[in-house]
Amino acid sequence: MNQVNPMAITKSRTNPPLIIEEKRIEEVLSYPILLSDRLRTALDEANYFTTDCSDVVKLSDKISDMLKAVVRLCTSSPSTLYERPIRRIVFDVTKNLERAFTLIKKCKKRSFLHRVVNIVSVSDFRKVVGFLDSSCADMKWLLSIFDGGIVLSLPPIASNDPILSWVWSYIASIYSGSVSDKVESANELASLAKDNDRNKKIIVEEGGVVPLLKLLKENSSPEGQVAAAVSLCYLANEEERVRVIVGEAGVSVIVQVLGDSPMRVQIYVAKLVALMAEHCQLAQEDFARENVIRPLVTSLSFDIFIEDMKVKVAAKQNIHTLVQINKELERKSLGSSISSSSRPGLGSPLSMHYPEGSNRGGNHRKDREYERPEVKLELKVNCAKALWMLARNSLSNSKKITETKGLLCLAKLVEKEHGELQVNCLMTIMEITTAAESNADLRRAAFKANSPAAKAVVDQLLRIMKECSDSTLLVPAIRAIGSLARTFPARETRVIGPLVEHLSNRSPEVAAEAAEALGKFVASENYLHVEHSKTIIDFNGVPPLMKMLRSHERAQLHAFILLCHLASNVGENEALEQARVLNALEGVDRALISQHPELKELIPKARYHLNVYHSGMLSRRQPY
Repeated sequence: MNQVNPMAITKSRTNPPLIIEEKRIEEVLSYPILLSDRLRTALDEANYFTTDCSDVVKLSDKISDMLKAVVRLCTSSPSTLYERPIRRIVFDVTKNLERAFTLIKKCKKRSFLHRVVNIVSVSDFRKVVGFLDSSCADMKWLLSIFDGGIVLSLPPIASNDPILSWVWSYIASIYSGSVSDKVESANELASLAKDNDRNKKIIVEEGGVVPLLKLLKENSSPEGQVAAAVSLCYLANEEERVRVIVGEAGVSVIVQVLGDSPMRVQIYVAKLVALMAEHCQLAQEDFARENVIRPLVTSLSFDIFIEDMKVKVAAKQNIHTLVQINKELERKSLGSSISSSSRPGLGSPLSMHYPEGSNRGGNHRKDREYERPEVKLELKVNCAKALWMLARNSLSNSKKITETKGLLCLAKLVEKEHGELQVNCLMTIMEITTAAESNADLRRAAFKANSPAAKAVVDQLLRIMKECSDSTLLVPAIRAIGSLARTFPARETRVIGPLVEHLSNRSPEVAAEAAEALGKFVASENYLHVEHSKTIIDFNGVPPLMKMLRSHERAQLHAFILLCHLASNVGENEALEQARVLNALEGVDRALISQHPELKELIPKARYHLNVYHSGMLSRRQPY
């Protein structure tokens, strides 16, 4: 007679689900089936409560039959099998079968002392029967979710947390359901994830990321791709969950779908890229390796370069010639979408971003031309947001954007568009210029004086500074100009003038940004700091700076820094004496100096230079 090792049963009873998951699913299922067979053997040896023991074994036989049905599912379709609920439910089933086995073993005829020590009562059998009934219901529910369709009934294992059973049912449906069931299940997961972070955590912990990525990759159903992308967007608002998506090779799937999908799919995939890049630096780096910049810039620049080409040609040709050129452009665009082996024409936006022979996006290129304008706009808004998040604090992504003609595209959109698209493009430019400020190679490569893209960017930044009054646009434009301070020659006074004007802006935030930007022009690290200092004073920049000293702390800080640089660079200028800059520097609040250590060095140096040129009392003061 086969005997069960009590130590093995005890060990299995205490195993948590995480340890069981390390085993193969066949091993997880084989043990409770074997345990059910041993229950029947123990029934033959029972001498007490034989009727109750028989009822217990009947329930265990039902459970064993259902376990064997699950085994057949595992062997017939292992690739579409969702294991998570199987492991969780079988773990509980195993514990209940172990309880039943232990109880029946106590009913074996032994010595009187052994029976006294191991007292068995009817209530013990009632408890075990209740546990086995719950296990039967759990197994019936488990088999039902693999029959197809969405099951919303609650198994006993999830009676205290219905969300768990719904998540299991939806995920199982995405694995093995019909196309319509997959779409509906992905939408339901998105609805659950939208409600609260706890639901998001459950979806991720129960393995929902993998099937959603698989559904996103299936290009046979755009509706399913959209539903999967929306669900992933709701999950990707926290670093730990984004790392799970990255760990499941999600970045390569996302980049692939972004490069070759209908526009309505690309909209949500671009939004997903933006969310992942915003919340996780690891995702930023992986997207850089997978070169997500190219499809984003391509989608962003769609129609721009063809339209510009038509405008230039129209200025030189008559109407008949223009009609012929339009037909030729349409023929080339259609031909390039049919033949992926031919190189895109020079008038095509893709020719600026993809190497020869690339067909990414080619399958849907013709459809894009006939999409509604609002769909095109939404795609560009999300692509610009994705570029912004990718470029933020990332030198490598900023370089890639400049290498794909992205700067020129961004400048054109800032010029032509309004609203969210314009803001996103401007913020992307701001992040690229911030990276260029700290990297000389990027600064020289992307913002050299004779670069058309750099000239277009600077022209648009200056236009916004002159024509716009919205701080949402002014702040990034001013900050971008400040980051490019080292690239402007001394004769480029058209940049200094608008910055000085904004020192008097009604918005303290804009005025502080202008002061900070001008501070980068006159800092000692800038080779032309003396020339720029003279230009600022020539534009009458000192009086508004003195007024800013009565503003909030950030405005005060940057006003003092700029005044210190002006005094150190051109201390002999009479405008500084007339404005009583020396008195202002001597009366600076000590609390401000203690909070901002950079002032500890700048203020004494500025006082020294002002004393040399205006007080004539150098001999009476301690040298700097």
